[in-house]
Amino acid sequence: MPTPAPAPTGGRRRLYAVLLGLAGATLLADQATKAWALSALTPGEPVELVGSWIRLSVLRNPGAAFSIGDGSTWILTVVSLAILGWVVVGARKVGNMPWAVALGLLLGGAVGNLVDRFFRAPGPGRGHVVDFIAYFDWFVGNVADIAIVVAAGLIMVLTYRGTSIAGPVHHPEHADD
Repeated sequence: MPTPAPAPTGGRRRLYAVLLGLAGATLLADQATKAWALSALTPGEPVELVGSWIRLSVLRNPGAAFSIGDGSTWILTVVSLAILGWVVVGARKVGNMPWAVALGLLLGGAVGNLVDRFFRAPGPGRGHVVDFIAYFDWFVGNVADIAIVVAAGLIMVLTYRGTSIAGPVHHPEHADD
């Protein structure tokens, strides 16, 4: 199976700019909304946005989604660093806009939560993530989590469609289609 042609240098620069710009915007939005939530919301006093379905309710989460791994914050930090490494390696291969968007969202979300893990109490590598968006009384998340979930969905669609990180996969047997 032939490999897709790499994106032209100018095109790849544009993809990198989109990836890094989206990662930076996601990180900025995440940290700004967390700072706002910490200053404007009171723990234990939820604010309804869409009835009881979507609420603002600030808390510090030592675990992952659904409070999984509460006692293993350092493991979540290591997992986040591994994801960060995968994104950096993937970013060097990115050859199309959908993958640049997915990796940008994933990078921004992962770094957003890593900032909390490294710079918030109780200490570096064990910091608790600030969550403040409560969904249907199931879980509480933040902007970084939204970016990570959207990126994961996009990555699943791209993978299902056979779109390589380096560019679309071309199947010679379908050349006449």
